[in-house]
Amino acid sequence: MTTALLKTEKMLKTLFLNPPSFEGFDGGAGARYQAKREIKSFWYPTWLAQPAAILGEQGRLVDAPANEWDVEKTMKIGRGFDMAILHTSTPSFANDVKVAERLKQERPGIKIGFCGAHVAVMPEQSLRASSAIDFVCGKEFDFTIAEVAEGRAFCDIDGLSYRNEQGSIVHNKERGLIHDMDTLPSVLDVYKRDLTIENYFIGYLQHPYVSLYTGRGCPARCTFCLWPQTVGGHNYRTQSAGYVIEEMAKAKEYFPRVKEFFFDDDTFTADLRRTEEIARGLGKLGITWSCNSRANVPYETLKVMKENGLRLLLVGYESANEQILINIKKGVKKSRYLKFAKDVKDLGIITHGTFIVGLPGETKETLEETMQFACDIDPETIQVSLAAPYPGTFLYDQAIREGWLDAPKLEHIDGLGQQTAAIGYRDLPTEAIAEALETFYKRFYFRWKPISRIVKEMLEDRRVMMRRLREGKEFFTFMLTRK
Repeated sequence: MTTALLKTEKMLKTLFLNPPSFEGFDGGAGARYQAKREIKSFWYPTWLAQPAAILGEQGRLVDAPANEWDVEKTMKIGRGFDMAILHTSTPSFANDVKVAERLKQERPGIKIGFCGAHVAVMPEQSLRASSAIDFVCGKEFDFTIAEVAEGRAFCDIDGLSYRNEQGSIVHNKERGLIHDMDTLPSVLDVYKRDLTIENYFIGYLQHPYVSLYTGRGCPARCTFCLWPQTVGGHNYRTQSAGYVIEEMAKAKEYFPRVKEFFFDDDTFTADLRRTEEIARGLGKLGITWSCNSRANVPYETLKVMKENGLRLLLVGYESANEQILINIKKGVKKSRYLKFAKDVKDLGIITHGTFIVGLPGETKETLEETMQFACDIDPETIQVSLAAPYPGTFLYDQAIREGWLDAPKLEHIDGLGQQTAAIGYRDLPTEAIAEALETFYKRFYFRWKPISRIVKEMLEDRRVMMRRLREGKEFFTFMLTRK
């Protein structure tokens, strides 16, 4: 199926909704780790923007958390649609069900579908959670949703789970993944029409920023990572370099006030030749950009990227302990981390390092090793997360099998929306792992180097000063509420 086959004028008028939730919930990130971050952040809801782009004028994207909309305001919008598609996640599912039930009350007869990793791997449980949910989508749901909007019979739509007329739950055959990514329409038109770009901010990206995907899937096999194991697969399927460069020329025209573009592919650098080709095209456009990367990109490719507008790499180190890296199938050794860290420093590329505490094999000694490693390589900024075994991942099955996690404990969040330590070990209980998160942040940021960097950029730009003061307040509030 291609977009050319769609008769959009006959489609159901469809609301694509990131549902309202607790304050600061970052639905756009899919809650891979925190549901609520230490500093309020919002990623673009690209997973919803893509099917919205397919539906054209018959679809509208509403990102309630980023808009700071409550349920009441969202309901006023929802009454005008024939169908609503809610993007959900493990931490937000119970809340999202309540939103769906309220939508049904406000507009009886509206079709409601759920999409996202949680329902993709737990379709039966998700449908049984509420009669308000008419169907759920598996894996890549772009054209599944489009076919529902066209009015096709549910029994004829691949990738759909639903209740039949007898009330029985039916699971249709799995929909094949999209391989020609150039056939997907641009999400930029939806961004321009439906989103306020100033509402989206990430601590380590310049503001305002725009993020988008140029491909799906990741060849890495990390046991904890949600998307490749539940939705995208391990085959990195990409838009052609020419398509990406054309898109970015369009993005530059649409959003002249944007200071930075971020490529949110799980591993944008997985195809080095393509990465270099895109980089050279971006260099000609004069665009400042950043991306996700593994810590194994060769110096030569990093140099091409830097010379063509690359500002920052988001790098998942996770741990500095060699055995833990093996346990989680990271596929990169500590020695390679050290070379990569030196290369990016030499080239002047800024990095945002992400780490996870509580992974299989974690001990007090390995925690100390990773904290010291982070201080030694000294990325510009860091994010520390608690190991999160979400359904559909190898880590989840492993945690259940080994007795590290009670099966019913899926949300991994407290009443304020903050992630809790879900995994515990005999010699390292959940309380110690949760405490390590705070210790890690203090060890890294309460040093002269990061403090001097922050002070310097604040003195150079008043807007940055105001932003960092806000983020500082949020960070310390986050620390205090964890106690």
